[in-house]
Amino acid sequence: MSLNDPQWGRKGRGGGGGDDNNNQGPPDLDELWRNFNQRLSALFGRKSPEGGGAGGSGQPPVRAQFGGGFGLLVALIVVVWLASGFYTVDASQRAVVLTFGAYTKTTDPGLRWRWPYPIQSHELVNLSQVRTIEVGYRNNVKTKVLRESLMLTDDENIVDIQFAVQYVLKDPEDYQFNIRQPDETVMQVAESAMREIVGKSSMDFVLYEGREQIAVTAQSLMQDILDRYGTGITISKVTLQNAQPPEQVQAAFDDAVKAKQDLERQKNEGQAYYNDVVPKARGTASRLLEEAEGYRQRVVANAEGETARFSQILAEYQKAPAVTRERMYLDAMQEIFSNTTKVMVDLRQNSNLLFLPLDKLMQMSSAEITGLAAPKPQPSETATSAPETNARARDSLLGRERGSRP
Repeated sequence: MSLNDPQWGRKGRGGGGGDDNNNQGPPDLDELWRNFNQRLSALFGRKSPEGGGAGGSGQPPVRAQFGGGFGLLVALIVVVWLASGFYTVDASQRAVVLTFGAYTKTTDPGLRWRWPYPIQSHELVNLSQVRTIEVGYRNNVKTKVLRESLMLTDDENIVDIQFAVQYVLKDPEDYQFNIRQPDETVMQVAESAMREIVGKSSMDFVLYEGREQIAVTAQSLMQDILDRYGTGITISKVTLQNAQPPEQVQAAFDDAVKAKQDLERQKNEGQAYYNDVVPKARGTASRLLEEAEGYRQRVVANAEGETARFSQILAEYQKAPAVTRERMYLDAMQEIFSNTTKVMVDLRQNSNLLFLPLDKLMQMSSAEITGLAAPKPQPSETATSAPETNARARDSLLGRERGSRP
């Protein structure tokens, strides 16, 4: 029967009368469902709802029909069961396949197949996820867990430390089978490693200058312990959230810190004063030493020069004593008169007194030498001063001639 027949699904209702032929429309779904139930009941040997057997005849189903339908159902179940073995692994994951609970293999990302349950099963492990555990606090630094955070230092002081540990997975097999509670294991390893490091350090080192070094050392020690356990975990980062004294002794510790800061400040001030005074003193001492050395060399050189000059004069004196004495006398008088004010007075003659202010003449001569280097005066000033100078020179020459006459 063609599906396009307008009488499809309508035949057999009303004894095949003419009214059914004229009634065109879609098949009756209730009747289709009823026919399906009847055939299914006949397949499994049950009676139809109408009291008859398969097909309404009341006779048991044929063995061939029963075997063919059961085989089809079994085949369908097997196909569905085998199809349940397909699974998908993301790029950031690895799948651990188990055969009756025992490890079989590790599969890479993609569409994979295994034997369905209960023969095989798989566990997906995310390798790129960064997991974090908190030691000494939960969710917030203010929410402290004193049982985990209080630690004893090498100098017998107690510090309160909160830190976080971040880790990723590197081996899915070890992570699944070597440890039962991974987060708890990592927390215990982190706490143990941190207590070991703090127990070997002083309180000041833990609180101030050694925080970064402690974090790096703790990460290395945690990784060594986890590798020995074969956990398949890699510690990516250890972060010290807080490190401080216990709250019960915080006030006393603050006083001690202030006193230590005052000590450091005074030491810095003293060092600054030392750096300011000592170099100056050293410079002054070096300058005095250099001046003393220069004075010594100058005195020694003058003494050696005087000695050499005296030896030369002595040699000349031994050759001509009278001439040498006269020369020495003249040199001495020249040196004396060159440094004193000189006035010459004529006492031998009864003529007018001749006064020669030699010092003034010398000053005039030095002023003339200085004037040569100065700008030239105006012509009127030069003409006025020249006759005066010439007149004075003539008067002094005439006075000398009159004084020298008998």
